[in-house]
Amino acid sequence: MDKNTSSPMNRRALKDTLLFTLPAVVMVLIAIYIPFVMSGFYSLTEWNGISRNPVFIGLENFKTIFSSGSPEFVNALLFTFKYSALFIIFTNVLALLLAVALTKEFKLADFLRGMFFLPYIMSMTIVGFIWKFIFTQGFEKLYEITGWGVWNLSWLGDARLAFWSLVVVGTWQSLGFYIVLYIAGLEAIPKEVMEAASIDGATGTQRFFRVVLPLLGPSITTCIFMSLTNSLKVFDIILALTKGGPGGATYSATLDIYREAFQNNNYGLGSAKALVFFVIVLVLTQIVLKVFERREVQQ
Repeated sequence: MDKNTSSPMNRRALKDTLLFTLPAVVMVLIAIYIPFVMSGFYSLTEWNGISRNPVFIGLENFKTIFSSGSPEFVNALLFTFKYSALFIIFTNVLALLLAVALTKEFKLADFLRGMFFLPYIMSMTIVGFIWKFIFTQGFEKLYEITGWGVWNLSWLGDARLAFWSLVVVGTWQSLGFYIVLYIAGLEAIPKEVMEAASIDGATGTQRFFRVVLPLLGPSITTCIFMSLTNSLKVFDIILALTKGGPGGATYSATLDIYREAFQNNNYGLGSAKALVFFVIVLVLTQIVLKVFERREVQQ
């Protein structure tokens, strides 16, 4: 065994493995871990991003966040949690229902799958600009044609309507991805199980809730987890649609961090907010993952 492990072939395989993985490791270090460590340092400083030497101030930035000195960040967190809750519900419910429908055999099934998935491969910024045009000029034309008052509402100028507009656009853009995941889970369910349930006299509704849903446990866990993480870091669609308006009503946590660091030039406080938000996301995702994994075991 020792001779085999130290043979020239094995040493060459080890060298090739290191050579192929080293670029990826270096890129991950440069893109993720080094900036993360640097943001941890900057969170303890007062720095405008221009001066050469940041001023070390300890935990003052974190005290500002957790005191009354940063109400914008608290409001942004509340907005983000509210958006995430509705996004998770709408996305998963609609995606599951559409996935069940698209697993039926009919002529347009494959075409509709592609059409639902198409928005997901588009840039969120482009999607935001498209829907901004729809909410303004598109709805204005519909109002002229139909005279219905719903098309004449200020969908991006009213705080409540702007929030619902973001939820609708975010759900519309992401729906296709979760449909694909649910379709994969539905097609993995053994046909024998469904046939046995039918022979036992189970109706379509009973088969769905008592057979399909329990067997979709892993797919549901994956979709809930991914929709949670994607909704918590919502940024580009808000920047394209409302830019945080009207009156700061649609500022998400990520947008507030961006504003603090790159618009207010307060990189220290912005880095501290980013770290606090990172911990919140980490805790929430782990709790959700554990809860749904436990339900899978029980099922």
